Amino acid sequence: MDCLFCKIIAGEIPSYKVYENEYVYAFLDITPDADGHTLIIPKQHSKNLSETNDLYLSEVAKAKKVVAELLTEKLNAKGFNYVSNENEIAHQMVFHYHEHVIPKYVFKEGYSPSKNPTNISDLQTIINKIKE
Repeated sequence: MDCLFCKIIAGEIPSYKVYENEYVYAFLDITPDADGHTLIIPKQHSKNLSETNDLYLSEVAKAKKVVAELLTEKLNAKGFNYVSNENEIAHQMVFHYHEHVIPKYVFKEGYSPSKNPTNISDLQTIINKIKE
């Protein structure tokens, strides 16, 4: 299997780990929408949410809560967008089910999923703050 996220789980590709348990792995998105933008992936490969085992779905949901609490505590996040895209038509780019946890720090009308690199810190700085 040539899955980017499976390679990250296996340690073949480096990542900035935010959280991990026996079912999920959470790491910083390398093209973040905000400081602390985290991806949560099940350790069992599935293409999308619809094809994911219920146990792994529930573990991803629990991990979203843990990650949100961590980002609130360590980065002072004020709110979150939780996003998952399914299939190419919905702009899924990596075909291993994943959830985005996107922290919000200031109020802006609406939600824009486009990448905005303005005022984004480098990933090493962010992971250092999370690990403090």
